[in-house]
Amino acid sequence: MKDATGELSMTAVAVVAIAAIGVVFTTLVWPTIRTNILRSTYCSQAFNCTCGTSKFCTCYYNKNSDDTNASKASTASIQCPNNRQGNN
Repeated sequence: MKDATGELSMTAVAVVAIAAIGVVFTTLVWPTIRTNILRSTYCSQAFNCTCGTSKFCTCYYNKNSDDTNASKASTASIQCPNNRQGNN
């Protein structure tokens, strides 16, 4: 009976540890990864960039990339790295 209790408590410790790792990942790590992915995506679709002497350019991207009607497309600005090749 003592062996079964020990295994149950170790299982509980493992479940709590996995849950703690999941909480840390979703609150601290995932937002940073998601922001970098979105910034990369928006910078690859950027146009009308204004680059000064700083390390970043102010660029615009289409917020509604699925919208084929150009008159309804809305834009937003984003800071992209100044090492862009192309539409500067």
